[in-house]
Amino acid sequence: MEALARDALWLVLLIAVPPLAAGLAVAFAVSLFQAATQILEPTLSFVPKLIVVTLVLALLGAWMGGQLADFARMLLTDFPALLE
Repeated sequence: MEALARDALWLVLLIAVPPLAAGLAVAFAVSLFQAATQILEPTLSFVPKLIVVTLVLALLGAWMGGQLADFARMLLTDFPALLE
């Protein structure tokens, strides 16, 4: 049972890292730009992160969904063995 929990947590980490890493990289670049130019507009930090995270989800969404579907399929097919 602990192997199942470990696999589930690993899957969550694997799926969450690409959009979060992309958002972090864009946030860092925008903060450097804002510090260099002293433009402190809140929408300047929000809109690029929103666009990049949306693009990452659009590009990797099928892969993420496939990973989730494979895990769900494994759970449903191996369910009787998990109860023992």
